[in-house]
Amino acid sequence: MEFKDNEAIYLQIAGYVSEQILRQPWGPDEKIPSVRDLAGELQVNPNTVMRTYEFLQNQGVVYNKRGIGFFVAPDAETRVKQFRRERFLQQELPGFFNTISLLGIGFDELQQRYQAFQAGQAALIPTITDEKQ
Repeated sequence: MEFKDNEAIYLQIAGYVSEQILRQPWGPDEKIPSVRDLAGELQVNPNTVMRTYEFLQNQGVVYNKRGIGFFVAPDAETRVKQFRRERFLQQELPGFFNTISLLGIGFDELQQRYQAFQAGQAALIPTITDEKQ
């Protein structure tokens, strides 16, 4: 994982864990990697991963079973989406609006490109008819 200089590492790791939850390799009530395992995988100090897990636990995204490890909360996906949505709207969207304004990019072009993006994403997801073949 490549870390950025403009954000705390534990928050970047929280973003990584959140993405695993949203993409669903880690489903509700499933055990997530131990602090030591994730620290080794990401090549960071275990204390940093512990700080990440405590942060996510305070957000209600993960929970701790004492002596067993951390698990994905049943409503983690909803909580992650709420947290990331608010963060995006408050921190990233203003910069995005500034950039499109400076470059003269209109909403029509954005809509076309977003629709193309969605169509491309949909092409990656097998449909029910594809699965039956």
